[in-house]
Amino acid sequence: MSQEFAVFGGGCFWCTEAIFKSIHGVQSVVSGYTGGNVPFPTYDQVYSDTTGHAEAVRIVFDPQLVSFADLLDIHFATHDPTQPSVKEGVVRTRYRSAIFPVSEAQRAEALVAIAGMEKELSKPLVTTLEPFTEWYDAEDYHQNFWEKEGQENAFCMMNIPSKLAKLRDKFPQNRPTE
Repeated sequence: MSQEFAVFGGGCFWCTEAIFKSIHGVQSVVSGYTGGNVPFPTYDQVYSDTTGHAEAVRIVFDPQLVSFADLLDIHFATHDPTQPSVKEGVVRTRYRSAIFPVSEAQRAEALVAIAGMEKELSKPLVTTLEPFTEWYDAEDYHQNFWEKEGQENAFCMMNIPSKLAKLRDKFPQNRPTE
């Protein structure tokens, strides 16, 4: 079995993790931080939007079962890549739509996917294409959040079920990895 990894930011990592963990061919998903300028950031630091980090997921996948192109399609389909995350008039950089390619091949594929989505949606994406540099795992209580306590969390219940429904509607061939 071969393995590759991909790194995406698409809003809250609890939501993004729940999406990708349900994909056949995805072997693991870890929530964490990347794209910032503070070494070993904490959740509180990232949440303050002062470190430059995105809440992101690091996905290990088998490219024979799910391609990077498929993961890009899922990424774009399960969050709005045309709108920056704004609350009370402030752009939340930690929740930015981002792709952090880990190879030149992923970067090239991401550029093609972004152009295709912009054409399909007839508007520009806010999704950033950023170099992958450092990765920091989020604290343990953030890992597998949906499975552990997400269904008791109002934010998760308001967001994750609709994202999972959108995933299943757009990708009916997907079979959960349960």
